[in-house]
Amino acid sequence: MTRGLRLILLSLLLFCAGLTNPARAEVVVSFYSHDFSDRFPHAFIVLKGKVDATGEVVDVNYGFTASSVSPAILLGSVKGEVQTSKPDYIAKSDRQFDVTVDDATYARLMAKVAEWRDREQPSYSLNKRNCVHFVMELAEVVGLTVNRRSKLFKKPKSFLIEVKELNPGVE
Repeated sequence: MTRGLRLILLSLLLFCAGLTNPARAEVVVSFYSHDFSDRFPHAFIVLKGKVDATGEVVDVNYGFTASSVSPAILLGSVKGEVQTSKPDYIAKSDRQFDVTVDDATYARLMAKVAEWRDREQPSYSLNKRNCVHFVMELAEVVGLTVNRRSKLFKKPKSFLIEVKELNPGVE
């Protein structure tokens, strides 16, 4: 067998081996806003996909809000919690953009969600730690540029549109 023929066969073998590799699993993080109403949170994320390393199927959402909504949130910090929303709430909300993340970024994202969930109480502050601040930190974890001095921390949709504008190519 000539050297040239061996190279062709080797190349063909490597090409065919590449065709049989399974598709890489990934998790899509969707950033949502919900126009103001009596339901919370007004900014949240939805994660869907599969973790490559473990095969874990991901289909969950997270938002941050006050545990009890009352006039007290206007006066200072109150008890806060990370919540998940029901499918009907998500369906009535606006998906602003998606980001696909790898396993390592997914793990960092889940660690950030846990950090917010486990914060010392009272953890919710309308001016310093609300649903938009939560989503902003998650956006940073997935590699997006954010404006930490934004004037839109009480306007979830406008804030997420600002994030999208700061990150060309995000759809």
